[in-house]
Order: sequence, then structure tokens, then C-alpha cells
Amino acid sequence: MEKHSGVLIIGGGIIGLASAYYLAKAGLTVRLLEQDTIAAGASHGNCGLIVTSHLIPLCAPGAIRHEAQRWLQGSSPLYIELSPDKQRFLWLLKFARKCNRNHLMHAIKAREQILTHSRALYADLFHDEKLECDWAQKGVLMIFKSRSAMQTYGKTNAFLKPYGHDAVAVIGDELYQLEPALRKGMYGAWYHKTDAHLRPEKLMQAWRRVLTAQGVAVEENCRLDSLIAGEGHIQEAQTDSGSYTADTYVLATGAWTPQLTRQLKLDLPVQPGKGYSLTMTRPATCPQLPCYFHERSVVATPWENGFRLGGTMEFSGFNSDILAQRIQNLTTAAAEYLKTPLTDPAMEEWVGMRPMVYDDLPIIDRAPDHHNLVVATGHGMSGISMATSTGKLVAEMVTGRRPHIDPAAFGIQRFNS
Repeated sequence: MEKHSGVLIIGGGIIGLASAYYLAKAGLTVRLLEQDTIAAGASHGNCGLIVTSHLIPLCAPGAIRHEAQRWLQGSSPLYIELSPDKQRFLWLLKFARKCNRNHLMHAIKAREQILTHSRALYADLFHDEKLECDWAQKGVLMIFKSRSAMQTYGKTNAFLKPYGHDAVAVIGDELYQLEPALRKGMYGAWYHKTDAHLRPEKLMQAWRRVLTAQGVAVEENCRLDSLIAGEGHIQEAQTDSGSYTADTYVLATGAWTPQLTRQLKLDLPVQPGKGYSLTMTRPATCPQLPCYFHERSVVATPWENGFRLGGTMEFSGFNSDILAQRIQNLTTAAAEYLKTPLTDPAMEEWVGMRPMVYDDLPIIDRAPDHHNLVVATGHGMSGISMATSTGKLVAEMVTGRRPHIDPAAFGIQRFNS
């Protein structure tokens, strides 16, 4: 009985921790299992942007043409390994089919509700828990070297205006007054003032301490081997540390989710999208604001005692190999935009697997054939941004309380239509 809990959460990334927090606040006994250590995956080395303005899905109209042009120019952050992977091929085909205006408008509305509520819940979280994680509400700058590229983004910006997340144009000398760390030669930037940033690994460490104080049991280095199901529900979770039982199970395993759900005959279209980052001490001339270098799709995030470059999207299956060329792409991009792009030596070179869904909407739903299993995955590049609203929605599904956002767009049944 000591290994029984009201809720068993599998996955110790940002979604797992957020779910544990809101479930514990709802008065449930919670145990969290992590195959490695807390925040060892995609939640650790990302750039920590809380981008309320990121309403446009990756599968937007024209996305494929745009990336094809950048690939021919040698500036695309996208790499797809050519291999006989049927699941990846089908995923890419379905992604292409979603690059239409109907899905664009649907995704914008769905992403807006979860991102906006997450932003508000972060404010509540930091007020209630006083988490030390370099939280700053300064906004994000999208930097453009070319006038045409900046004007093109203006069309995207128009979609954000009805929701209050549109950016302000900053051009010429005004840009260098706002961000003196930029090299000369930039045309301008779009300043998204509603966005924020934090240091993700610090957030995870601080949040874990809060969970422990709440009574959440955290089991690290505990790999899930299988979920034993029968009679329409999950009966137990078998791990390399023994078996665990619960009234309700939450699967928050990110990119690894399909490997665990196939045994339940639940096929979820999640592909690992490998991202890279490079962390260092603050350079002598450090950006004051997080900067997104638009032509190179690289982010630079400053913190009180650190600086991180991140980006790239690599579809090459599950591997943690750090390719020198990908790291070089980050530093090369930074050198094009910043006066002092690097410090030496780097503190950490990192890769992580983002859980990518072809419609760029997360999956937050009860499993259709297992009434006591909730799945929370597929947040793509927005896991940190969507975490708090996701965690609260998971807790509402488990307790039967009225959801604070409409969960329909995040349901599993959408993949059957």
C-alpha cells in the first residue's frame, strides 16, 4: 500500500511538475515518477521564453515553401534525417495538410486560450510560491536584418492584434537605444511586450522543492517499463524499481509518450523534435531583452548570471548526440546579430527532445479506452509557456471540476477525424 497514491504522474518535466502542483493543491495524494532526474529532458535547456504572443502554429500556410527556400539558401534551422521511418513520413504528410487557413484560425484560438491563461497562472504561482528563477516581464524582441522580412512578419502580427498580443515596430536608432547589444546593420524589430522569460532549470529546481513541501512523493531514476491495463482502466505501473498503483494515472512523458501508449493500442502522433542550446556566462555586452534572430531562428536569452543561445529543429529519432555543426549554427547566427555573441568556455552544450504534434496543438485528454488515464503531451516548442494552464486542466480532469479553458481542441479524438 505504500506504493499506492491517489494520482501517479509519469514524467518529471515541466508538464509533470505543473500537473503535480495543481493536483496537490486540489487535495490529492500525488506521486511522480521520472526515468532520469527532474528536468533532465526538454524542460532543462530550453530558452525559457513565456511567449503569450506565440499564437501562430508551425503548420501555418506557406510554412513548407518558406523552409524550402531557407534550406536552399543554407539558412534553415530544420533538419530531417532521410531514413525509412514510416511514422515520421506520415507525420510530415499530415503536417503539410494542416498548412491551411482553416486550421490556422482554429489553432490561433486554441493556442490563445491556453497561453493567455498560463501567463496569468504564472503570475499567481510566483506570487504564492516566491520561486527564484530569474522571472522577468520585459517582453521579447524579434530582430530583423532585412526590411522585407520585417514587413512580412507584419502580416503575421495582424493576426495577433485582436487578442492583444501584437508587437510594436522598433526601427533604426530606436532599436539600438532599446537594445544596445545589437550589431549595426539591423533593420528593425517587432517588440512583443506581453511576453516574459525565466531560467527553466531554476524554475524546475525551485518548483520541486515546493512539491516536496506539499507532500508530493518524487521518485527519480525510476523508468516505466509498462502500464498494466484491464477492464477499461490502468491497474498498475511496472517500473525498474517495482510496481506502483494509483486511482488515476497521468502520462506526461513528452516525446517518449508514443513508446508507452502503443501497448495500450493508443496511437498518438508525437514525434521527437531535437533542439540544441549553448549556455555560458554573460558576455561583456549582453542583451537586456530576450532576442529572436528571425532570419536564423535562433533565440538569445539573458539572465542575471547566465546567457543561452538556442534553436534548430532536427527530426532524427531518439538520440542525444550533440552534433558540432548544430552548435556552430547557433554561434554563427549570434555573431551576425550581437556585438559580443559568446563567452568562453561554454558552461553547457545541450540537446533535448521536444514532443511535436503535426497540428502544433498539445494533447490533454483522458485516454478513450482507459477511464483513469490522462495524457498530457505534445506541447512542441511551447511546453514552458503552456505548462501552468496544462497542469491546472489535468487537475480539473482528474477531480471532475469545471475546466478553466475549453479542452476540446486538445482532445485525442481529433486524430480520428
